[in-house]
Amino acid sequence: MDLLPLLSWACIVFTVGMFSTGLTDLKKMRESKSADNIQFLPFLTTCLNNLGWLYYGILKKDQTIILVNIIGAFLQILYIIMYFRYTKQKRLVSSQTLTAVIVLTCGWLYFAMFLTDRDIQLNQLGLTCSVVTVSMYLSPLTDLVEIVRSGNVQCLSFPLTVATFFTSTSWVFYGLQLNDYYIVVPNTPGILTSLIRLYLFWKFASVSQSSPSYKPVQI
Repeated sequence: MDLLPLLSWACIVFTVGMFSTGLTDLKKMRESKSADNIQFLPFLTTCLNNLGWLYYGILKKDQTIILVNIIGAFLQILYIIMYFRYTKQKRLVSSQTLTAVIVLTCGWLYFAMFLTDRDIQLNQLGLTCSVVTVSMYLSPLTDLVEIVRSGNVQCLSFPLTVATFFTSTSWVFYGLQLNDYYIVVPNTPGILTSLIRLYLFWKFASVSQSSPSYKPVQI
């Protein structure tokens, strides 16, 4: 039995589901007419990551990677636009977005114009995207340390944690089927950090339920 088509659909469904968790923040912004207590950089860095992997998928001619990251980039751009509409820090958001556009443009010029060999393009782009993805998965570790100290998991999103676990797992198996370790390696930390967060939910859930406060932070 060929597992690749099944894994391809699993990657699409779980990844789109993970990206869609940002719709909760979008709804809160629209209802409150404010972007307070919602982080902007996760939207921006995820968008950059999506565009990087989209280029990788185009070079590799992998329809699964292309489709997932087209949808992901579209959603992140939507979140960015809505955040800019409701935030009070428009100058800061504009400068961060401009910096991201400059980085993206420089990266595209480097890979498209200075690297002519397709294999070299794939290897260097795959490595770059892998490093960015790993850093995104590992960046919340400092927050997890604080959660262990405080015993409060209210700043974690349980649906996002579950979605990240299934997304990372499906991509690891998909990458193994393709023998593409640029897909396998960066998604492995996603499984590990999701398991850590699930353990923290199990350990501290009863403590958090006693407090009515909620702080929507995307991790």
